[in-house]
Amino acid sequence: MEYITPDLCDEYPELVRVVTPTLTKNFGGRSSFGGEIVTIKCHEDNSLVKEQAGCDGRGKVMVVDGGGSLRKALLGDMIAEKAVANGWEGIIIYGCIRDAAAIAELNLGVQALSTIPLKTEKRGIGDLNIPVVFGGVEFKPGEYVYADCNGVLVSAEALTMP
Repeated sequence: MEYITPDLCDEYPELVRVVTPTLTKNFGGRSSFGGEIVTIKCHEDNSLVKEQAGCDGRGKVMVVDGGGSLRKALLGDMIAEKAVANGWEGIIIYGCIRDAAAIAELNLGVQALSTIPLKTEKRGIGDLNIPVVFGGVEFKPGEYVYADCNGVLVSAEALTMP
């Protein structure tokens, strides 16, 4: 399904929370995406991102709070391919990705702060499905997120395109 965030804002102004414009670059092959939020909080360790990419992601978007780190990539092509294979709608990362050209070819929505070629160490450190905050918005597991080239929206309720 295609989501147009300006239309969602117009149709549901009382239901949406808009993330400050830090994540408007689409790195994935999907130009828009949305779904139920699954959160990960981690810092320069993508162990949980890899683990969750291997789980059923149909109708879901992984929201990763990497603390805004620009030093290590929390997503690369192999984890992104695993996410596609398991039906994830998209991944939003408050941090960096790598393998941007390969990720751009995948049927996956991906937004992040930037790219960097360095991978993380896998130490198994992080938190799954806790509320996370970045871009001036709280992302709660079980709520919904919608993203396109215009921005990122969060809603406590599932939204449909007008």
